[in-house]
Amino acid sequence: MSASMPSLSQDNTGLAAPAVAPVYCFSILAEAEPGVMPRVLELFAKRGLVPTRWHSDVTGPTGRDLAIDIQIDGLDVQTGDYIARCLRQVYQVLTVLTSQKHVGQKHTGQKHMRPKPSGR
Repeated sequence: MSASMPSLSQDNTGLAAPAVAPVYCFSILAEAEPGVMPRVLELFAKRGLVPTRWHSDVTGPTGRDLAIDIQIDGLDVQTGDYIARCLRQVYQVLTVLTSQKHVGQKHTGQKHMRPKPSGR
């Protein structure tokens, strides 16, 4: 009988820690028009993906640009690259940049705090 176990990696302390899924990041520059955001979101929604993070700002000296930053946890590189190619073909999208990041494990140990020195 074998159970499926999460993969483990070693951190710099030599202790085994669960492997962390990468986060795929999209940075999009588009024209600030009302139809751009739904067209961008559609490429994720039709694949059953919900962005972990979505942040958008109207930018540029005249307020005519729209900067959109999207992050999706656990998206594999091949799918992320394919979505990026599709985004580059969306009407009014000017630029699409991509990157991946690996978020480290949170430290679960207790913090050691020094007492404040007395004002003597």
